[in-house]
Amino acid sequence: MKFGLRHIRYFTAVAEELHFRRAAVRLGIAQPALSRAIRYLEHELAVTLFERSNRSVVLTPAGKTFLEGCRSVINTVERTVDDTRQVHRGQIGTLRIGYTDFAIAGALPNLMKEFQRMQPGIVLQPHHDVTADQLRKLEEGNLDIGFVTGPITRPGYDQCLIQRDRLICVVYEHHPLAERSSVRLDELANEDFVHGPTRDWEHFYAYLMPLCHRCGFVPRIVQEAFNSAGILGLVASGMGVTILTESTHSLAVKGLVAIPLEDVPERLTTVALWNSNNARGSIGMFVDFMRAQNLPGD
Repeated sequence: MKFGLRHIRYFTAVAEELHFRRAAVRLGIAQPALSRAIRYLEHELAVTLFERSNRSVVLTPAGKTFLEGCRSVINTVERTVDDTRQVHRGQIGTLRIGYTDFAIAGALPNLMKEFQRMQPGIVLQPHHDVTADQLRKLEEGNLDIGFVTGPITRPGYDQCLIQRDRLICVVYEHHPLAERSSVRLDELANEDFVHGPTRDWEHFYAYLMPLCHRCGFVPRIVQEAFNSAGILGLVASGMGVTILTESTHSLAVKGLVAIPLEDVPERLTTVALWNSNNARGSIGMFVDFMRAQNLPGD
């Protein structure tokens, strides 16, 4: 069959108006051209779509069936065009988001909730990963935006500062330090520590180790857990103490005490990171949204 969307629109206009002149005016074309297009369509379909007389134009049963299908086609095309434009503008689509423990315990949940409220057509797919794995997935194109421990210096990538976290010491409730209102870092030199594996937590250790070296010791790590919740659970079990960010204490289980570190002014930063060549569509929408927020808080 050699007819297209133009013929379908012409037929639909005549079928709705049941008058060739009014349909021609509605379409903005000459009536003879419209009549020729309908005759061509009937020829291609090998059916009669209209019963014509000097006084009226009436749809045939075949014409009524064809009209239902034409309306469906037009609606589908219009919806597809609208969806395509929305995808181009970033108003619908899927956004793959990576996050660390520190991000999900801090500003990220509210960011995602507010963005989802403003852009309900974009499906968020958050996934937990340590910073090193997020960087690899960004490089491979398997992640759109990573919320990682920063700052990150990587050519071809842009970043947005999300939060700056104080570091705290967390001990179990009957630990000798549990009653203290604050503690110096060097007082922890002889403690057993619980932390994450060195490879997975390398970006966190890039903060922690220089601070400990400055105080003359290397943390004696006796137990490891992959994430903050596991670390805090082991601390609550009396396995040792840990140093984490203030935000992760919200994940703490019963029986833990958070103590400020009085001699550590440094903050651990979380940044959103994305490929600068991909900042369009839904990624661009999220980037613009983040940059419009009042970030980071102190």
